[in-house]
Amino acid sequence: MRVFIACLGTETNTFSPMPTGLATFAGTMLHHGDATAHPASLYSGPLLVWRRLAEARGDTVIEGLAAFAEPAGPTTRAVHEALREELLAGLRAALPLDIVLLHQHGAMVAVGEDDCEGDLLARVRDVVGPGVVVGSELDLHCHITARMVESATAIVTYKEYPHTDTEERAAELFAICAAAAEGRVRPVMAAAPLHMVGIFETTREPMRSFTDRMTAREGRDGILSISLGHGFPYGDVPDVGATLLVVADGDPAPARALAEELGREVWRMREAIAQTRVPLETALASALATDRRPTVIADVCDNAGGGAPSDSTFIVRELLARGIGDVAAGLFWDPVAVRFSIEAGEGATIDLRIGGKCGPASGDPLDLRVTVRRIIHDAEQTFGPSRNPVGDLVLVSAANGVDLVLNSIRTQVFHPDAFTQLGLDLATKRIVVVKSMHHFYAGFAQIAAQVFHVAGPGALPSDYAAMPYTKRSLPFWPAVADPHGPDGPRATIVTRSAG
Repeated sequence: MRVFIACLGTETNTFSPMPTGLATFAGTMLHHGDATAHPASLYSGPLLVWRRLAEARGDTVIEGLAAFAEPAGPTTRAVHEALREELLAGLRAALPLDIVLLHQHGAMVAVGEDDCEGDLLARVRDVVGPGVVVGSELDLHCHITARMVESATAIVTYKEYPHTDTEERAAELFAICAAAAEGRVRPVMAAAPLHMVGIFETTREPMRSFTDRMTAREGRDGILSISLGHGFPYGDVPDVGATLLVVADGDPAPARALAEELGREVWRMREAIAQTRVPLETALASALATDRRPTVIADVCDNAGGGAPSDSTFIVRELLARGIGDVAAGLFWDPVAVRFSIEAGEGATIDLRIGGKCGPASGDPLDLRVTVRRIIHDAEQTFGPSRNPVGDLVLVSAANGVDLVLNSIRTQVFHPDAFTQLGLDLATKRIVVVKSMHHFYAGFAQIAAQVFHVAGPGALPSDYAAMPYTKRSLPFWPAVADPHGPDGPRATIVTRSAG
């Protein structure tokens, strides 16, 4: 068989002040047909899985564009259209095909297009026709739309948050699509929008047990795959919110029934599964009251992975004002401060302006006298099985044992090695501040005495009921107590097999 693989995606915070252009893609991942010749990253990992599995079967693999951008604001129209057309041109050149596999995000928005994934899938379907199997792997922070479901043969989202299962989900999608291409299954999909907006962690109960039960239902009674798309709250699009998606074999009725059953289960858990964010004062009081180290404080409102600048100063400013020492904080995206530190060199003591450069959500800059402790060029950090770039990495130390980690490629903190490769011993720190929503958790939970997700100012507000949406017309929780009525979530998107 002939298998085409490609990637195009980003997670768009439509409220972010930063546009997404070609430089953002180039700084994150941009390969023109050779992504699998490079080491795996968070974004290219699924393509490597698909190539390996296809070639093991003796299939011919044709590789197209692989482009992914660190989350920010909407992608510019020209860049979106250029990347989309490059991918489609590669697809046309690869015909005839049996299978198309796309790694997308599910929450990409461009100027003039709120549903980039649905737009691309519909165009792919137009190119290959109704008989070719088209599969899409999505981040679980996705908007699942009717156009996506109607255009694809099968859609699979990540199940885990943090996203530690991207390669497993790639293998799951490949198995479904290969079986469909061989005529052994006929995938049908049903999606039940839950009218819920929020952030839901699979690392804690009751979401942990639900995710395990959801996975256990797969492979039985004709159910091929089950996905809970959590939604991405910071996208002002009509379909923002969580959706339960089921892929079944042949008959849409079981898919519809299970989507509604599991959707009602998630709906009943809504209060219990919503991410708990605490005031900074609560986290600091707990950190100061214990001798155990370190307390990890997640600066979730300045998470680059959600489209924030990653240069806000609010938390560190409070620590400095209160004279709290033995602190490490990062990653501060500040290419200017990084350059000045590199120019000064290791061991230099300089006056440095740090952060606060991208607008009101970043706060005011910090003007500090610091010592440049360590510089690493072209550094990386670990996330699951992959290594991911952070750019030039600099450790600077201010008074009272406050260590700040600056970097030149905007990205969230994934792993303790973002700090430890600079020589920092996190076990000696009273407080470690990480600019991340939850992806840090898999690595830091193993070393933290306690972990707090802190609500505060920044580009990712915590009050979802007050989100200034202009395009969502249907009611949603928590803005409305019960947007469903007595019957609960219904599978309103049901499709016959596209393959």
